[in-house]
Amino acid sequence: MEISLDLLLGAVVAGILLGGFYAAVSIGVSISFGMLDIVNIAHPAFIILGSYAAYIINSSFGIDPIVSAVIMLPVFFLLGTGVYEVYYAVFERRGDEALRGLAFFFGLLFIIEVALILVFGVDYRFVEAAYIGPTLRYGPIDLPLRMLVPFAVSILMLAGLQLYLSRTFTGRAIMAVSQDRLALQLMSANPGRIKRIAFGISIATAALAGAFLIIIQPVEPSVGRDYIGRVFAITVLGGLGSFPGMLTASILLGIVESITSTFYGPSWSPAVAFGFLLVTLAVRPSGIMGRR
Repeated sequence: MEISLDLLLGAVVAGILLGGFYAAVSIGVSISFGMLDIVNIAHPAFIILGSYAAYIINSSFGIDPIVSAVIMLPVFFLLGTGVYEVYYAVFERRGDEALRGLAFFFGLLFIIEVALILVFGVDYRFVEAAYIGPTLRYGPIDLPLRMLVPFAVSILMLAGLQLYLSRTFTGRAIMAVSQDRLALQLMSANPGRIKRIAFGISIATAALAGAFLIIIQPVEPSVGRDYIGRVFAITVLGGLGSFPGMLTASILLGIVESITSTFYGPSWSPAVAFGFLLVTLAVRPSGIMGRR
């Protein structure tokens, strides 16, 4: 098969933009799983909840979906802290978080999905924004604004969270909470409170990721299932808890999927992408930027 250089370049650029979206989708799992050791399998359901929140505000008031998501950040943060309180009281405090905690998040995944189906049905929903249709063109390269805008905001979100985690006491405590709880307590930090804040932040990121998703494509309640495997694979491949590694893994996965879809068809892209992930993890089990 003859590969056109222009087509290859376009596929790589499209993959980079797709990778930025994957990073936004995965960042919450990078916090909950990578830093807190909480396997929140329901995170994609919260992303779909964020999509529907953006849809409601956009359709009711005409507010930009990304601005709508920013408005909803405090609501999703409080929702996340509430979910963690239940998880801690019922499972973590009793030491049952391994299996029963996983079942809790599976149940939460289906509860959210069924609730959305009951309220909105199974029809696809979409939003309206000035940048959803237009495309910037630079020679053979197309830059759809519906991909470029989420990519840019995703990078800003990642940079902001990285600064927060590295420059503030609470942020450094979040990174330390799963490594040495005793040392954290000796520094007058309450591990339970720190984990509650961190989990709230992880769910808050789902509001923005959900807005990005409904900008990129119409959504219905079960769409989130498509991302369960991806977000955990990206988090592990990047190195648990490493934002730069997670971003690198997201972009690599996006590029592999885009090139495969362009030259061999979209049906092959998931298989090839996960094959790439497995090979990479076989070579470096700790992830791209994980500790050896």
